[in-house]
Amino acid sequence: MATESGARPHKAGAFDIRLIIALLIGVYGVILTVMGIGFTSDEEIAKAAGVNINLWAGIGMLVVAALFVVWALVRPLVVPAAPESADPPAAPAE
Repeated sequence: MATESGARPHKAGAFDIRLIIALLIGVYGVILTVMGIGFTSDEEIAKAAGVNINLWAGIGMLVVAALFVVWALVRPLVVPAAPESADPPAAPAE
């Protein structure tokens, strides 16, 4: 269903800010999860009250990133065909 100018609404796709945020949180989540699994010493765990905080923070960030992706897929943003103008068209000069 095209408008007069031939443009039609489309989805934001990769430019949806939720996907960009999910990517950033996901990258940090992967880094923290890997650090928590393989590179956290017993001394560091003892300093964090016996909790492998890198592992748990990484897993939490991965869950949040997955929720952002699901949100973007379930409710995609639709970009309007033409920008809406707040100004009414100018009256012709006499």
